[in-house]
Amino acid sequence: MARFTTLEQRIDEWAHHRLDRARGSASRVQPTGGRASSQRLRMLAIEFTVFVLKQAWACVFGGALLAVLVLTRLWYPESATLARNDFLVLAALAIQALMVVFKLETLRELRVIILFHIVGTVMEIFKTDAGSWTYEGDGVLHIFGVPLYSGFMYAAVGSYMVRVFRLFELRFDKYPRRWITAILATLIYINFFSHHFIVDARWFLFAAIAVIYWRTVMHVRVSRARFRMPILVSFVLVALFIWLAENVATWSNAWVYPNQSEGWELVSIAKLGSWFLLMIVSVVLVTWVEKPRAPEPITENAPLQP
Repeated sequence: MARFTTLEQRIDEWAHHRLDRARGSASRVQPTGGRASSQRLRMLAIEFTVFVLKQAWACVFGGALLAVLVLTRLWYPESATLARNDFLVLAALAIQALMVVFKLETLRELRVIILFHIVGTVMEIFKTDAGSWTYEGDGVLHIFGVPLYSGFMYAAVGSYMVRVFRLFELRFDKYPRRWITAILATLIYINFFSHHFIVDARWFLFAAIAVIYWRTVMHVRVSRARFRMPILVSFVLVALFIWLAENVATWSNAWVYPNQSEGWELVSIAKLGSWFLLMIVSVVLVTWVEKPRAPEPITENAPLQP
C-alpha cells in the first residue's frame, strides 16, 4: 500500500472498518435477491464516499488557493497598504509551508510542485508578453510583470496529479514507454510558445496523444474496490475540471483574457484543448518521479471490481 499521511490513513481506516462491517453483516445473513443488491449498494456507497474524500484531499492545495482568490476578490480592501497580488503570493507561500510543516504533503510531492512552478512561470512570462492574457493590479512580488502567485496555480495542478497517483495507487495497462511520452510532452510545451510564430500543431499533437495512449487503461483503487478507465477519458475529465476552476479564477481577477477586458464572461470552451495538452505535460512530469506500474493481481480485497 502507498504511504499515506495521518489524515489519509484515517480515511482509509474508516473505509476499511465500514466495509468490514458491511461484509460481516452479509456473512451472518446469507444475502439473496434484493438483500444482495442492498449490500452491494451499501459497499459501493462507502467506496464512493472515500472517492469523494480522496479527490477533495488531492485538490486541497488548489482548493485553498482558489478560495483565497475568491475571498480577496470579494473583500480585499482597496486602501490596503499591501497590494492584493502581493498578498496572494504570501498566502500561497503560507499554504504551502503549512502543508509541509503539518505533514499534509510529502517532500517528494513538494519537489514535483516546485518543478511545476518553474515550468508554469516560464510559460506565464512568455504568454503575458505575447498578450494571451494579462494580470491586473499592483505589487512588487512580480517577475517581468507576472505576479509570482501565477506559478502556484500550475503548482496546484502538479499537487493534484502527484497526490492522485499516491492516494488512488494508480496502475496502468499498456502504458507507453516514458521516453516516447517525454518527446510528446516536449513537443506540446514547445507548441505553447511556437504557435505564436508558426503554424499551431495542436491537431497533430491531439492525434499523437490518441495514438500513443489509445491502449492505455488506468486502474484506480479507491479503498478496496478497483475500477478501470481509459486514460484518455481521465485526461478529458481532469481538463474539464480545470476549465471550471479557471472560470472561477478569472472571475476573481486572478488573470484576464482579452475578451474579458470589458467585463467577465465565460472562458472559451476552446481552452479545454489547451488544458488537455497541459494534462499530458503534467502526467509526464509526474511519471518521471512516480514510475508508472502495472496492475497488481486481483485478490479477495478487491471484490468490487467492475
